[in-house]
Amino acid sequence: MKKHEDCCGKHIKGIKCNVQNCYYHDCDTHCTANEIAVGPHNASTSGDTLCATFKPKEF
Repeated sequence: MKKHEDCCGKHIKGIKCNVQNCYYHDCDTHCTANEIAVGPHNASTSGDTLCATFKPKEF
């Protein structure tokens, strides 16, 4: 099992993610993707949005 310090090094500051089954989710609420894409362009509430960067984590 990784130590907290090992898995929480490089992440996007200011981005919080709770999707623990995403490949880019690491530790607490960190996203380790180089960048994220959020859409769709016609969303009118936060519930209408989604992270297009999501990639399933292989367990």
